Formats: sequence, structure tokens, C-alpha cells
Amino acid sequence: MISRTLTADLPRHVGAHVRVAGWVHRRRRLKSVTFLVVRDRSGTAQVVLRSDVVPPPEETVVEVRATVTVNPRAPGGVELTSAALVPLSEPASPPPFDLYRPAVSASLPTILDHAPVALRHPLLKARFAVSAAAVAGFRSTLDGLGFTEAHTPKIVSSATESGANVFGVDYFGRRAYLAQSPQFFKQALVGVFERVYEVGPVFRAEPHDTARHLAQYTSLDAELGFIEDHHDVMAVLREVLAGMAAVPAEIPELHFAEAQEMLGKDEPDLAPADERWLSDWAVREHGSEFLFVTGYPMAKRPFYTHPDPARPAYSNSFDLLFRGLELVTGGQRLHRHADYVAALGGEVADYGDYLAVFAHGMPPHGGFALGLERWTARLLGVANIREVTLFPRDLHRLTP
Repeated sequence: MISRTLTADLPRHVGAHVRVAGWVHRRRRLKSVTFLVVRDRSGTAQVVLRSDVVPPPEETVVEVRATVTVNPRAPGGVELTSAALVPLSEPASPPPFDLYRPAVSASLPTILDHAPVALRHPLLKARFAVSAAAVAGFRSTLDGLGFTEAHTPKIVSSATESGANVFGVDYFGRRAYLAQSPQFFKQALVGVFERVYEVGPVFRAEPHDTARHLAQYTSLDAELGFIEDHHDVMAVLREVLAGMAAVPAEIPELHFAEAQEMLGKDEPDLAPADERWLSDWAVREHGSEFLFVTGYPMAKRPFYTHPDPARPAYSNSFDLLFRGLELVTGGQRLHRHADYVAALGGEVADYGDYLAVFAHGMPPHGGFALGLERWTARLLGVANIREVTLFPRDLHRLTP
């Protein structure tokens, strides 16, 4: 392994001679001494240099060989003294804003335009550490519940699930599409593994120019077989969320029809203002920032959604609201071949491969999909989903 000490580990090496490498985060030249703050993936460390040493500019990549010395006023309570400094790479231009300042002074467009360097700012970088930890929690929870991770194609032959809101691509002279969802594949894999999940990109060619929409985002998908109904799916989702953050022991549940009555409406779906009102209600009445809304009308759900046997106009589906925003969609799926043929009205020509899955025996099953960027944005309380998206793709942005 590389013989390098990370800055976060320096307190364990007091008195030792170490090799540290990273970026010059900040430099200060005083009359009697020169200070550098060096940044690596674990944090920062203060380096003490002689006053006659000309410090390299911020973002220079350096190697430092020095002695770890106690200094309660330095970051981590230690600093690097008797230091020998070797530049490894000099910046060709300064960053678009001062990365050493605690607050981010740049606008969001500036950050996005200069993302490769802007994301070095510790505050901006930390957001993606939260995102990575969420994915790790998602994976570890489902691994513990007997799920198998899968990686399904992102180029598909038909746009059967969501109509025109897809990106078309030229696939060796044939028309193909970027996948909006791994839904069809993960259902097929229930017949192979019983329980399956995926972390991967999905693509939505919807012309939304809002703070919560992207043309590409990361979807955390799960599907499981041998369920009773959508409540089994909701129970698994609650376990997954508990592996990603703190959640109530029991998330409150409200049927869509009850929600409409409370809102004084008779609509087939919830508007964003409705989601915010219901979330406020959940906090007031149940002390929960999470709320399950179940039983959405069948007319507003995909054709593969299982109807409520007791109320066929409603579905065995749900949305999970978190802090005023729909965060997760899920539910029970149809699992009998004949039910799919009926749901499609006999128009099955475009669904041959999909229907073949159900021609060979499939258990009752269901699943959910969670948008990673929406989750992270809501968890951290940032106003725009692009603030927690690496190199976002939206209606206007295709670079960097």
C-alpha cells in the first residue's frame, strides 16, 4: 500500500516523521513563519514552514515530509513541523472562488459550470459523502434481507412504459431508447432471485425546468416476491430507510381517498401543494416527517399495478412523502399472465418479451423506486436538486 499518512490520522502519529500528500488549501505568509493548510480526502492539516519559503498557490498538489507536533490551536490538535515540501502539480489557473472559505460564495450556475474544481470545497464535497452513505445503507440493508444486486440494460428496444417521455438513440441503425426505469427487468428477475435490487441511472425526457427535476438521476430500485400485498413492500422500504437515516418505528399511513377528503378535493392525483399540506399534517398529528399515501386511483398508475381487491378503482400502491415531497413510488404488481393481457386490453404486440415473463409462473410481487438525488436534497434541506447531483443533466445542461 502507499506509504502515506492521511491528515485525519495525524493525532495518532505524534512525534513521528510522516509523509502527507494533498492540495494546498490555504496559505498564510507572516513575518516569522509561513503556514500552509494541506487538504486530502480525510480533512486538513497545518504545515509550518520557514518564513523565507515562498508558498505555492492554492490547489497546488504537494507532498510534505514532516514531524507531527502537538499544537492545540491547529486543526486536529497537531501540526506538521520541520517540513520538506515538494510540489507534484501546479494549477494552470485559480479556482472560480476561494475554496478555503467556510461558506460557498459562488452561485449555483458557477458551481455547476466549474464542478470538477468547485466540488473540492469541503462543504460541497460533504453532500456527496452523505449521498454515498445513503447508497451504502440501501445496499447493506437489502443484502441483509436476502436481496441480490442486479445491473440491467440502460438501452432498451421499446418505449412501452411511459410513452413519449424517453430519449431516442441510434442503435446500429435501429431505433432504441434510454431506459426510464429498470421496472420490467427487475420484475423478471423476481422469477430468478425472488428478491432483487439495483442502483443505477434512469433517463426522463420530460421538459421540466424546476428545482426538483433532472433528465438523468440515480434510482434505487427494489423488487420482492411472495408478498401478501403492498404493505409488505412498505415494510421493506421502512427497513431500508432506517438503514439510510433515522425514521419512525412506524410510518403513518393515509389512504388516497381519505387524503382527498381532508384536502376537500376530488382529484385523481396529489398536487405539490397537497403533498406539502399532508406532510405538515403528518408532523402535527403523528410527529413524523414521513407519510405513506396508499391506494392511488388505478387510472393514475401504470398498467402493471395491482388493483385493490376490495376497491378495484383504487390500487395496491403507495407514495412515500418526506418533508413535503413525494420521494418514493411503489406497490404491488400484477403477476398473472391473463391479468396483464386484460390490463392491456388485448393490445399485447409491443409487450411480447415482458409478457413472456408471466407465462411461466410468477409469484405475487411488488417493489419501489427511490430517487437518490431527491432523497439527499430533502435530507440536507437544499433548495435545488442540482446541488446534490454530480454533473447534472437537465433541460439546459449537458456539460461539464
